[in-house]
Amino acid sequence: GLMGLALDPQFAQNRFVYLAYTYRSPDGLANRVVRYREASGHLIDPHIIIDHIPGARFHDGCRIRFGPDGKLYITTGDAIQRQLAQELNSLAGKILRLNPDGTIPADNPFPGSPIYSYGHRNAQGIDWHPVTGDLFSTEHGPSGFDAPGGGDEVNLIEAGKNYGWPVIHHRQRREGMVSPLLEFTPAIAPAGASFYRGHRLPEFTNNFFFATLRGRHIHRVVFKAPDYRTVAFHERLLEGEFGRLRDVVEGPDGALYFCTSNRDGRGKPHPDDDRILRIVPAS
Repeated sequence: GLMGLALDPQFAQNRFVYLAYTYRSPDGLANRVVRYREASGHLIDPHIIIDHIPGARFHDGCRIRFGPDGKLYITTGDAIQRQLAQELNSLAGKILRLNPDGTIPADNPFPGSPIYSYGHRNAQGIDWHPVTGDLFSTEHGPSGFDAPGGGDEVNLIEAGKNYGWPVIHHRQRREGMVSPLLEFTPAIAPAGASFYRGHRLPEFTNNFFFATLRGRHIHRVVFKAPDYRTVAFHERLLEGEFGRLRDVVEGPDGALYFCTSNRDGRGKPHPDDDRILRIVPAS
């Protein structure tokens, strides 16, 4: 099924749409990213960007987003084979970085490899700080079957770094591995994430927002100047009001938009679910 979607930064000119989805291969479930061209409301001219990413019923990642450098970033889950996250010959449990045509950038940290960072269990949100350009991610911690429950994360992502899974999790530390900026136990199941760059909600400018599934709220994180690499404070918004939340983004009108995920088999849908909702200034 469909897992992620991104528009090319030059969409107005080239009409390119990128989709990440899970499919059934002869060897089992797998994930791929495919570029299409939009024409008259239809997607045509499919071009595979990357394929054969290990897949499973859960832990697929597949958040795709273009960075400020014009490269395509793709999160991948460990496909419920947790050891793969530490293996640099596997695409599972990674954040990948590609040129828009699917070729490998010459300045990737591992020559000839799309891998940008590794040791991830299931990263589901990525975005870049509007001031510094640093990359941040949200990541699901263990669910209890593969390690003690909890340990959801917000991470500062740097090229070539190892984020520890499954060797370390929660607040554990080990030399050569990166521990999270924020850790959540009990689990909140962080999902899609975005920085707010607008000014219609000025109190939120440059703040980091992410949706939560189990937590059923929007989480707001404020980073401390001048380097914006440490957390000043964080809080929960709209907790319990709309159920499971899947993603949050800034719209072209400067409002914050978020969507529910109550019909994913784990929620309790309202009659009008699922919905896209908007946060605007109080009138």
